[in-house]
Amino acid sequence: MRRREFLKTLTASGAAFTMSKLSKVIGRQNILAGGSGGKGNAPVLRRRPYGKSGAKLSVIGFGGLCLSGVEQPHADKVVARAVEKGVNYFDVAPTYGDAELKLGPALQPYRKKIFLACKTIQRKAKQARAELKSSLKRLRTDHLDLYQLHGLTDVEKDVDAVFAKDGAMEAFKEARKAGLVRHLGFSAHCEEAAVAAMDRYDFDSVMFPINFACWLAGNFGRRVIEKAKAKNVAVLAIKALARQQWPSKRHPDRRKFAKCWYQPTSDRREAELALRFTLSQPVTAAISPGEEALLWLAVDIAKDFKPITPDEQQQLKALAAKLNPIFTRKGT
Repeated sequence: MRRREFLKTLTASGAAFTMSKLSKVIGRQNILAGGSGGKGNAPVLRRRPYGKSGAKLSVIGFGGLCLSGVEQPHADKVVARAVEKGVNYFDVAPTYGDAELKLGPALQPYRKKIFLACKTIQRKAKQARAELKSSLKRLRTDHLDLYQLHGLTDVEKDVDAVFAKDGAMEAFKEARKAGLVRHLGFSAHCEEAAVAAMDRYDFDSVMFPINFACWLAGNFGRRVIEKAKAKNVAVLAIKALARQQWPSKRHPDRRKFAKCWYQPTSDRREAELALRFTLSQPVTAAISPGEEALLWLAVDIAKDFKPITPDEQQQLKALAAKLNPIFTRKGT
């Protein structure tokens, strides 16, 4: 089941840089130790600049889907714990079940300290305006730090549509002018759509799968990274902990990771290599998967982040050759 069908069902039911180049990239990004609310000498997440905005985001972003379907007291505890560990970047969407309704109240004590991002799948201006209004109400805020076109998967059906007359981009520009949103971006799962969108408008960021198996075995992701670098667009990585497509419908882990439409890499060592691979690319942050357990795994790994080494990348390349990546570049 692909991502779009997975999210629809969920809603209805409630090659890397060389080490020398990498060093320069990390130096430019000015990765800082620090975060919100760390206690004592406990490690907190590093932060990286979000483009030229002046904002610095935790290298792990909070994937709002993990709050879908949970009770409010639990959502409050999850958010508080995330903030304590240094997470200051939260991402959510109306398609994530009731996650907006749970995230809004949970974030209220910390709203001024965090960077809040939301998305819309709407392609028409009228519908995008309405969904933005709804998201602001649900999230209990008067503005979003980032608003994104959600899931651009086709140039004609998605990119052309949002830039057409009365398309969603009209609503996006109006919202930023009115102060309802501060930055504009998009998420995509197609290289062609992502590149086309960046050619049409100077977005602040692109959210895209930057995943070891997709990159090393599917030749997928590098083109978007290169385009974003050329356009000075910040990259927000998704699917860092994806392993491959589910091997079977009856795989024993499918119930354990019910909010993942793909098989996540949950083995500690494998997950560490996978996440470090993603964070070793020129990305601002990696958004956690929709499962709470994987959020804490990502945070725990990232607090001691070290760039991936050539030998470790070779290990990942050998592993990726045995997997069925969730995305591959056309023709590969």
